[in-house]
Amino acid sequence: MADEQDIDAIIKMLDEKTEAGVSRIKVEIDENQQEQVSESRHYGRCDINSKDC
Repeated sequence: MADEQDIDAIIKMLDEKTEAGVSRIKVEIDENQQEQVSESRHYGRCDINSKDC
C-alpha cells in the first residue's frame, strides 16, 4: 500500500513531466509488481501502444 511519501513522489514526477511539456501521460499500477518505472514516447495523435494506430 502506498503511503503519503509515495503519493507525493508520484505527484512530483507527474508535475515535472507536464512542466517539461508532456501532454499525455498513462499511469498503470500493479500492486503485485515491484517498483518499476518505464517510459514510452509517441509523437502521433493516438494513445501510446494503442492497437488503433
